[in-house]
Amino acid sequence: MAEAERIIGTPDSAGADESAASDEAAADGTATPDGSAAPEERPRGRRRILALFVVAVVAYLLDLGSKMLVVAKLEGREPIRVIGDVLRFDAIRNPGAAFGMGEAFTIIFTCIAAAVIVVIIRLARKLYSLPWAIALGLLLGGALGNLTDRIFRSPGVFEGAVVDFIAPAHFAVFNLADSAIVCGGILIVILSFRGLDPDGTVHKD
Repeated sequence: MAEAERIIGTPDSAGADESAASDEAAADGTATPDGSAAPEERPRGRRRILALFVVAVVAYLLDLGSKMLVVAKLEGREPIRVIGDVLRFDAIRNPGAAFGMGEAFTIIFTCIAAAVIVVIIRLARKLYSLPWAIALGLLLGGALGNLTDRIFRSPGVFEGAVVDFIAPAHFAVFNLADSAIVCGGILIVILSFRGLDPDGTVHKD
């Protein structure tokens, strides 16, 4: 009789076994305390957030370093021809938005950049998509790069002129921060058309 109960398992013993298994799973992180499987989104989400900030830091440092070099070596000097008349490096100070637009609204653009940064940081909490992490990281790094100029460069805090130096022929002069913002925006448009949301889900209209 005891042998039969051991093989078949009584309801009490089965419940005890399930409870013990649930407690063990909850202890090692593979299940929640109620016995259901714990989602894997948390570690995956943390990795995506890390990817976002790594991309942002790289974009920001590249932009900051290039501007420091341009101010030290190129500002006030003749432009450098990179590819004949097609591409030059020409240092200018831009009080407006990207590509020299809206010079009379420097403070407004500063506030917009700060708001974009706050929105991206808040959105990062729900981020589970690597492509979205890269796109938002580019936007964040670019926004921080130009916001740094707005705060610390002349003529004053929140009114500083952005350093631009990449001058293609027949096009506005821009910088690496502008490039990061544009690339991030294009990637977001592509992801949206493909139906991929920041939380990693795919929707179809």
